[in-house]
Amino acid sequence: MAMRVIENLKDTAESHERVFLVEIMGRYAGWIALYSGIAAGADLILIPEEPFKIEDVVNFVKKRLEKGEKSTVIVVAEGALIADYKGPITKETKVDQFGHVRLGGIGEFLAKEISKAVGVETRAVAPAHIIRGGPPTAFDRFMATRYGIAAVDLVREGKFGMMVALRSGKIVAVPLSEALAEMKKVSPELYEEAKTLF
Repeated sequence: MAMRVIENLKDTAESHERVFLVEIMGRYAGWIALYSGIAAGADLILIPEEPFKIEDVVNFVKKRLEKGEKSTVIVVAEGALIADYKGPITKETKVDQFGHVRLGGIGEFLAKEISKAVGVETRAVAPAHIIRGGPPTAFDRFMATRYGIAAVDLVREGKFGMMVALRSGKIVAVPLSEALAEMKKVSPELYEEAKTLF
């Protein structure tokens, strides 16, 4: 769904000759922003795993304008970090039921900075929970069936404390302790590969 939102905004950005910042959920990992941004053809993607400088983003937009590009779509993960800033940008200091600060606002913050520095109309959009909705794809349904079968097999075999996962196209059992040991973040290598697109 995030990809569709970004695609729709690209159309609007082009027809109205604007810069759009699309703030995508994901807290401290940029998977959703990276995958949806690449799939939708975003012009720039900013993720928490690699802090960025506002100056670099402003210069990116300026260079596009100099080349004659009339629109720019930037996907930014809600937890993306600005170099030399302390922590992520937030609209409020409230915490959720898990004690996490509610993230959000980096899209609006960057839109103001770009507009001020470049002088072009810049808008921020945060589709938030809208991207969690929508019908599952055929692949989603196929995988859900495979996961369900494998999970029932684990119960039959008395293998509790395990979860099912996909590795190299195969469904495997993984101990929950292993799955929860550390947050899986976008690797520097994958992000460098993605940078070749912008």
